[in-house]
Amino acid sequence: MCAATATGEWWARGIVAGQIGGAFSHESEHDLALMVSDFLENGSSGPDSWCSSDSESGLSDLHHLADKISFYRHSVTQYESDLLCLVQSLLVSIKEADLHLVKSGPCNAGCIRYSLVKLLRLAGYDAAVCTSRWQGGGKVPGGDHEYVDVVNFVGGSSERLIIDIDFQSHFEIARAVDSYDRILKSLPIVYVGSLNRMKQYLQVMVEAAKSSLKQNSMPLPPWRSLAYLQAKWLSPYKRHLIPGDQDFTGINSSDHRQCSEQLKRLQSSLQSEIEEERLLKPINSDCSWRIKRERRRHSLLRGL
Repeated sequence: MCAATATGEWWARGIVAGQIGGAFSHESEHDLALMVSDFLENGSSGPDSWCSSDSESGLSDLHHLADKISFYRHSVTQYESDLLCLVQSLLVSIKEADLHLVKSGPCNAGCIRYSLVKLLRLAGYDAAVCTSRWQGGGKVPGGDHEYVDVVNFVGGSSERLIIDIDFQSHFEIARAVDSYDRILKSLPIVYVGSLNRMKQYLQVMVEAAKSSLKQNSMPLPPWRSLAYLQAKWLSPYKRHLIPGDQDFTGINSSDHRQCSEQLKRLQSSLQSEIEEERLLKPINSDCSWRIKRERRRHSLLRGL
């Protein structure tokens, strides 16, 4: 084992990273703070056992899990693929000034989600911001999470697709081994897909986190457990088309500083991901023509 000088800050940083993409209440933050404190005192093996290099057996396990992630990313329906292209394009198009027109006051990136929903609805999609909430139980703290969904009606039935604009952050862990970091970076920056595919991603990432942490003699923290991750997207939720806070008097630009910074990071990462996909895929699978086709299809549907 290799030693490293570290404190509970590593764990706290992992939790905060997973919250940036969601809207957490003060009660949720308090529950998590208590759980972190208890975990550091009783559940962690301590800093002397931490290192970030792969063991031979752990590397084999993580390579197997990396293959699963690659398979899940490429086994998507045409509708999911088209919607992902559109979502990527719309997120890149959002301007910092747009955020101030959506929601006043600090909103933990909620303004980005509401901006995206507004653009999706203009394109003809039944999109909304969803707020899920769940009660704590056992080792799983209660909490809430905010994401976007799109309901697609086909042949008398409906299909619900989930959009999470900061997907990778939910799986960041302390002192990750190199191969875990590679798996983390192989995840989509923005998740667009069904709940079933979401469950597959969650199961793989929990196994990968366990493998990485095991190599450093560290247990899996409760906020990275499968039950806690599933609660974010599988708990009861409410759909919202506009934020509850619509008082735009006295808006302070500093209220959206965190959102503005996240938007810049998100757009930079998305542009890199889009360019990488463009190089890897044949030209006829490029997003641009599919986005135009989807918009034209929805325009025709609205005219019927």
